[in-house]
Amino acid sequence: MEYRKMGKTGLQLSTLSFGSWVTFHKQINDSIADELMGIAYDAGVNFFDNAEGYAAGESEKIMGRVLSNKKWDRTSIVLSSKAYFGWRGKANKPNQTGLSRKHLTEACHEALKRLETDYLDLYYCHRPDKTTPIEEVVQTMNTLIQQGKILYWGTSEWSGVEIMEAHRVAAAQHLIGPSVEQPQYNLFERAKMENEYLEIFKNVGMGTTIWSPLASGLLTGKYNDGIPEGSRFQLEGFEWLRDRWLMQDRIKKVQLLGAMAKALKVSTASLSIAWCIKNPNVSTAILGATNKAQLVDNLTAIDTAALLTAEMMEQIENIVETKPKLPEW
Repeated sequence: MEYRKMGKTGLQLSTLSFGSWVTFHKQINDSIADELMGIAYDAGVNFFDNAEGYAAGESEKIMGRVLSNKKWDRTSIVLSSKAYFGWRGKANKPNQTGLSRKHLTEACHEALKRLETDYLDLYYCHRPDKTTPIEEVVQTMNTLIQQGKILYWGTSEWSGVEIMEAHRVAAAQHLIGPSVEQPQYNLFERAKMENEYLEIFKNVGMGTTIWSPLASGLLTGKYNDGIPEGSRFQLEGFEWLRDRWLMQDRIKKVQLLGAMAKALKVSTASLSIAWCIKNPNVSTAILGATNKAQLVDNLTAIDTAALLTAEMMEQIENIVETKPKLPEW
């Protein structure tokens, strides 16, 4: 495993990490989660990602039970949670969602309990909150750091303007600003990482913990001939994922990537993840797997990345044709 600094911080993250969105509780139980987290940890993965809203809090409970059972040295792992959506779904009441001081603080306490830990290494604002002053968000996160409940705070799917505003407020009030952003990034979703955030990487040095490097499984090639039984595109409540990704032109591109992967003697998934981590602004790519074979294959992306020459990267560009156009001025 390789490790990268999370932006300008001293924190080292494994280049490949393990997350629980969609999979935990919805697709896998405690036993499989235990097996997969063990495989990841033994391979050198040190970052495990979660959130209050994943499976209505059940995802964090599963991860907490696994961690309690594993008895790993807590200092050897990096653990995260996120707040914004709440965990009660349609039963959420006022103040049980968003980024108010009340919800951020209470969501942190609830995550600590579910994950069975004394502190969170990373705590994200899962989405921007237009109804809460950014000053309140920054102050609350800084307080949680001072209390030792979290070590670093970050954002997820914030705009570049919103991230810079958080840094402006933090600097003006001598507080700690966000250290990491969690954006979606894959061969079909590139605008934030390769355009909007470039000045942020340059000026404030944010780290990134990217999610969906396989475009919810599309970039594995398993949807080339339809939707397999038990896949996430079949899950109730995730129809929006299917509608977003399953487009015929994209499937044709995945098929071409598959041919390239075959020539390299690697899987399409490994090639796609490897492409993501070739970007030096990626601190870690979060993997999500439902079985041992998937995870073991995904972890080969470290070796696959070493095979990707500049010529091969250009070949991939010619296949997907998704590179964002940068301003000319």
